[in-house]
Amino acid sequence: MEIKFEDAFLKALKKYSSIKKLVKRKIDMIIENPVALGEPLKGNFQGFYSCPVKRSFIIIYLYCASCRKKQDDTVVLCRDCAQSDDETLKFILLGPHDKVYEI
Repeated sequence: MEIKFEDAFLKALKKYSSIKKLVKRKIDMIIENPVALGEPLKGNFQGFYSCPVKRSFIIIYLYCASCRKKQDDTVVLCRDCAQSDDETLKFILLGPHDKVYEI
């Protein structure tokens, strides 16, 4: 499986470095089973999944196989979609629940 981290995710990881170990553990769990662990999102985040790191702190990610299977790729429009195979996992955003959905 190919794992990609968006710049916004990496920037947030530096900002919230106090929970870096929790985030790493959750990322490892998502990699093992991306669809079972995450919650599919709707609306502006259709095609993406969210997964809590702790109570109100979440990770937003995209699993290409699921995105394509549900035909959400026509909505998500990743800039590198054509170059990414189905077994690609993209970590998009990280942060407090309310702040992540403002973007």
